Amino acid sequence: MQIKRSGSQPSAAGPADWFTGTVRIDPLFPAQDPARTAGASVTFEPGARTAWHTHPLGQTLIVTFGCGLVQREGGPVEEIRPGDVVWFEPGEKHWHGATPGTAMTHIAIQEQLDGKAVTWMEQVSDAQYRRP
Repeated sequence: MQIKRSGSQPSAAGPADWFTGTVRIDPLFPAQDPARTAGASVTFEPGARTAWHTHPLGQTLIVTFGCGLVQREGGPVEEIRPGDVVWFEPGEKHWHGATPGTAMTHIAIQEQLDGKAVTWMEQVSDAQYRRP
């Protein structure tokens, strides 16, 4: 058994190559062999968002605070709120982040395939982000 004490793992800033705006990543649990699942709490300041990306085995988001936006490629931009659970299919191109006026925090859970959990792509443009 392992217990990861709150505050025992350092927070990290979301890298500019993967995010627009101010994002803080707080690790919750790493993938530990033989398991492949890892999780983090991610906080997006208003207007912040991920770049487009995919996950080889999918991703689950659990919204814990604020108001956010999600979009899968070809779909509408949708609002998410605390208690909402979002599932992205394996390989589904998508992005997620805060609304322009409200911060948002979610827990992100994803599995690794051959040691890789995400493929990052291009940034979400302001026009894509603000699309109704």
